[in-house]
Amino acid sequence: MPIDSTAPLTFGMLLFDEVEVLDMGGPFEVFSTAGRLARTADDRPLLRVVTVAAGDRPVRARGGLGILADHTLDEDPPFDVLVIPGGVTTAVEADREVIDWLARRRETSALTFSICTGAFLLAATGALDGRPATTHWEDQEELARRWPGVRVRTDVRWVDDGDIVTSAGISAGIDASLHLVGRLFGERLARRTARQMEYTWTPESTAAGAGRP
Repeated sequence: MPIDSTAPLTFGMLLFDEVEVLDMGGPFEVFSTAGRLARTADDRPLLRVVTVAAGDRPVRARGGLGILADHTLDEDPPFDVLVIPGGVTTAVEADREVIDWLARRRETSALTFSICTGAFLLAATGALDGRPATTHWEDQEELARRWPGVRVRTDVRWVDDGDIVTSAGISAGIDASLHLVGRLFGERLARRTARQMEYTWTPESTAAGAGRP
């Protein structure tokens, strides 16, 4: 499903207990800030984020932050880009309902983006078999051991492999999010977004790495 860079784009972000706050909040801030800067002809955000969780109770992020998602899995809201943040993913990996939902929504999304150990959830769907990917530096060995079909990259902050983008940990998710804004809507918007966030970012200093080999 191709992305129309002139039409509003919705990012659907999975939330779960023990999600890493910056894995979630960093990309959320990038995409929502870009949406404040880039508007449609009728003054709607060109980018927006919706959050999805397994149930209708607040999730408890790492450090104890409580967050109530916009939607549940059962509500299954429409979106264009699937975003999978990291954190402590052990319980989510064992939740067949969530993994099946991720597998299905990856197939219906134009693009899937994982941050940090969100790659473990994506790997659990089989989507990373035979493909390059990355995750937080201290989890790369485990990702390679548990899913030997994944071609784990250890030398980049993110991997852009077409319809799947994976990033290393925490702040690398912000870099990769700005990369996606630049890829989808142009580098000028990515630079404006970084400046609005007072975040130091240039495409040259945070090389995207693999792409399609």
